[in-house]
Amino acid sequence: MKLSYKWVKEYLDLNIPAKELAEKIERTAVEVDSVSRLDDGLKKIVTGKVLSMENHPDSDHLHICQVDVGEEEPLQIVCGAPNVAAGQTVIVALPGSRIGGNVKIKKSKMRGVQSNGMICALDEIGFSKDVVPKEWEDGIYVFDDTVPVGEDVYSYLGMDDDVIDLDVTPNRGDMLSVLGTVHELAAIYDQSPEIKAPEITEDVDVKAMMK
Repeated sequence: MKLSYKWVKEYLDLNIPAKELAEKIERTAVEVDSVSRLDDGLKKIVTGKVLSMENHPDSDHLHICQVDVGEEEPLQIVCGAPNVAAGQTVIVALPGSRIGGNVKIKKSKMRGVQSNGMICALDEIGFSKDVVPKEWEDGIYVFDDTVPVGEDVYSYLGMDDDVIDLDVTPNRGDMLSVLGTVHELAAIYDQSPEIKAPEITEDVDVKAMMK
């Protein structure tokens, strides 16, 4: 089972490296197959604001975008995504960056137009297509307007996290859920997990339903 360390820390006060926690789990509970970071292998991927967009003169699907990435001058990036538009805050892989699959992004020309980076879809930076929201599965991902420009994208996408892959045996079915594992860790570290039940507010007119 893959365990999010950030999720665990929502319930327990743990201020130790993920690898140290994994070693503790392995000594006291179940084996650990691996510990990894969601942003492993990625670098120089930031938030950017599309300032303007125009159609490529020699293509029916490419767009020439001017993108603010927090530097002195905006970057010109040629993008083929069907949903790119001016005003969007997007994922930008800078020249020299590495995206999913260890692909290095370089300055290049696309149909004769200089492109200095890449505006990315979620699957291009390592997300499985199975978890990409339907709204973004056929194009680039767009942040909401509150996300600042020129910041590393990882925290805004939940990628600043360690994942501990547990090899849960049949006799430890209690550890096949996050809460079950949290209770195990609480016992190991002598803590009481802060688990709050969700508040549910009923908005149903019972009398109207009985008419």
